Order: sequence, then C-alpha cells, then structure tokens
Amino acid sequence: MGKSKAPSILEAVAEIKKRKFKPLYYFFGEDAYNLSFALHTLEESFAPLLSSDFDKETIYSEDKTINEILGLASAFPFGSEKKLIIIKEADKIRDKKPLKEYAASPAKFTVIAFFHIGSITNLNSEPYKTLYNNNFLFEAKELKGKLLIDWLISLAELKGKTLSEENAQVLVDIVGENRNMLEDQLEKICVFLKKKTDITIESIQQVSSELKQFNIFDLQNAVGLRDKAKSLAIAYNLLDNGAEPTFIITMLTRYFTGLSKITELKSKNIPDMEAARIIGTHHFYYPGYVKARTLYLDQKLVEVFRSLLKADISIKTTSTDNKTIIALLISEILQ
Repeated sequence: MGKSKAPSILEAVAEIKKRKFKPLYYFFGEDAYNLSFALHTLEESFAPLLSSDFDKETIYSEDKTINEILGLASAFPFGSEKKLIIIKEADKIRDKKPLKEYAASPAKFTVIAFFHIGSITNLNSEPYKTLYNNNFLFEAKELKGKLLIDWLISLAELKGKTLSEENAQVLVDIVGENRNMLEDQLEKICVFLKKKTDITIESIQQVSSELKQFNIFDLQNAVGLRDKAKSLAIAYNLLDNGAEPTFIITMLTRYFTGLSKITELKSKNIPDMEAARIIGTHHFYYPGYVKARTLYLDQKLVEVFRSLLKADISIKTTSTDNKTIIALLISEILQ
C-alpha cells in the first residue's frame, strides 16, 4: 500500500455529516484546514447523541499513553448510547502499535478519532496497515495549483461573491497556500465589499491597504523601482505578519524570471493581457514589469539570480535570522 492510497479525509467527512459513524478514525496529513474541518464536523454531528457531558472527552496525546487512551475507549459510556473521544496531536504518541489490536476489534459504543498533523512515512507499517485494511485511515492532503484555486472560487460563491480564476491566483500569491489564512482574508474582503458581489483586484489590494499590511506585489513593485528603503520596510512588514522567507524568495524569483522575458515579449508585440499570462502575473501588474525591465539589464538579472540562490541556500543551511537574510538579499539586488 502506497502513501497516496489512503482515502481522502473528505470521504469520512461526507459520511459523518450523515451521522454514519465509524468506531475509529485515524486522520492524518499536511492539510491543517481539512483536519480542523473534520474535527468540527465530527463534534457537531455527534452532539445530538450525547446525553451526558462525561461521554465526550478531548485528550492531548502527550498527557496519556496509547494504552491509557484505549482503556478509556473500552470503558462504557456514562449516560449516552455512544461516547466520543478526540485525540489531538496523535503524531506525538511514541508507540502506537497497541492500536493495531484495538483496530481489529474496536468498542462498538465508542467513536474515537485520532488527529495526526503531518505525513506518515510508511503506511505499510503497523498500526497503519491494519487501520487502512479496516477503513479507519484517512489522509488530509494539501490542495495545490488549480484545485486550490477552484476551492477558493467555490468558497467565494458560498459567501455570495464572484471571484475570477485570475484574481483567485492573485489572492493565493498574496496570502500563500494556507487555507485558514485564505479563508480569513476572503472573509475580510467580503466584509469590505458589503453588498457588492464582484471581488476585483482593486478590492483585494484595498483590503491589504486598510489593514495596513503590505503584500508580495508591493514588495515586487518596490524592488522593481529599485527603492531600497521602501523594499526593506515592506519586507519587514511581510515577515512581521507571518510571511515565510522562503515564500518571499520564491516570489521574487518568479518576479525576476518574468522580468527576464519582457524584452522578447515586447519584440514580438505580444498583447499585454497575453504577455501577463505568459510571465505568470495579473495584467494589472504588467505595466510595472515593463517599467522595471528598463532598470534591470541582462547582466544585472544574472547577478540578481545569484543573490536569490544564495539567500535560498542560507535559509536552508544556516541559523542566520530571517530578517538579516532578506535584508542582505534586497541590498544585493538593489546595489
């Protein structure tokens, strides 16, 4: 059994919504959003079955051993027909092997759900193999690329708003791929729009401005104009508001890769809308790329890419703090 064969957590959620409960769930994966969603759905759907508060228990795995947890699962409910046990941070349980025996014959009066943040190296090892064979193992995979964009568009629709694929990509580029953060930012945009339904590039930018937060496009624009003071201020603002240095480096690399294509696109008279698509940006930002290209000649671009590579290596191999690495990167780019 390969890692990719674990059923999606969404399959379990769909059944849980119908109040069709399994006696055991082991949820794992990199997608914290869907792990939280599964937990919320399970608690909400199970609530009508509880006639005693004592029949629901939430345990952090560091507090108890797996045998203690399974002992609780094997104990009868206080006043309800079934009881619910939630195990958080299951990834921190050191020895999970006793779970194999329990999974083979779980208590019928208990629904126990383990929440494991992160991937599992070997799903052929126990207890995961037995969990899988008994349909108790479910994976929360992170959404990437078009799947993430489609999810964001659908979420906007649920909120009564219209979001184009192009503007959804801008929002992902600004916020990153964390779905909790994307949902939070989308909610702020919806509040800002009030009764308006169309989420435009201007509204996305305006919300960032109202919150006094810069976004990655502000940094790209400042760097493109070779404004060192503003570039550093924006970079620090991004880091202070949770942006990862690897994200900043990746987006700057993408930006300069786009800049490197401008001369050829202009020589072929490619329309701006099409040119923007080719270099991977919103047409709203394309004029800034054209202007920046006049300030970054070919030899300078070579130096920029060397600086970006050096910064990327520093992030991964040294203990230098993030602000220092990003400050040095911007200084080298703009020198």
